[in-house]
Amino acid sequence: MADKIAFQGELGAYGHQACVDARPDYDPLPCPTFDAAIEAVRKGDATLGMIAVENSTYGRVADVHSLLPESGLHIVDEAFVRVHVNLLAKPGARLTQIETALGHVVILPQCAGFLREHGIQGVVSSDNARAAREVAEGSDMTVGALASELAADIYGLSILGRHIEDHARNTTRFVVMAREPDYKRRGKHGMMTSFVFRVRNIPAALYKAMGGFATNGVNMTKLESYMVGGNFTATQFYAEIEGHPDDRNVQLALEELDYFTDMIKLMGVYPAAPRRHERG
Repeated sequence: MADKIAFQGELGAYGHQACVDARPDYDPLPCPTFDAAIEAVRKGDATLGMIAVENSTYGRVADVHSLLPESGLHIVDEAFVRVHVNLLAKPGARLTQIETALGHVVILPQCAGFLREHGIQGVVSSDNARAAREVAEGSDMTVGALASELAADIYGLSILGRHIEDHARNTTRFVVMAREPDYKRRGKHGMMTSFVFRVRNIPAALYKAMGGFATNGVNMTKLESYMVGGNFTATQFYAEIEGHPDDRNVQLALEELDYFTDMIKLMGVYPAAPRRHERG
């Protein structure tokens, strides 16, 4: 029996596409929420979890950065999925027949130009793959779904509009989570280290903590803050840097960070995905 990889959404979701692309030898395990996908890995129902963390157009995925540190899991890989939006409909339907299109609230604005051009009304659905399934199960030839080509294959739908998104490079980044970390690998395209930290309550603590990365030549690719437990005074930071904790310059930078923080938690050490370095 093949190992399972959990993702949020139904079969045909973009998370499912990420699983197929990054771990084609794993069986996808659909979960209703990110919490459920993380719990499936924690309990051993899945070996890995594919968790969306950010989108190039709409920024970070809500609540994920607060879920990851408490998950007890470790980031072991990253994956980038080009989000192609397609208008799907029941076989035999024509584009001129479509009056409404179901899609997630994030997907609808991404193809507003196409919908406007063809006089189609967007209708919010909780999940793009669910929208495709509901269109397939229904009998209304005037209703379409905005979803992936994978969803069209799974639910037997026709593609009336292919790659209809307004933004040419719309991409979602996922992290692959596992119960155990793997610090031994070295990637062809470099390594990434993710961690969370909380600075000490002293003047300019964050500024001083960041200085160690600059002076040691460590490139910080992400720094995001978020509140912890609804407390306005307890700001936690999620950071990603290029390099491995065993690299001397990274060691020195983390040592300096430790001096100005009251908490540092390593989230993962993993190879940088090839697409991270693509330009244009």
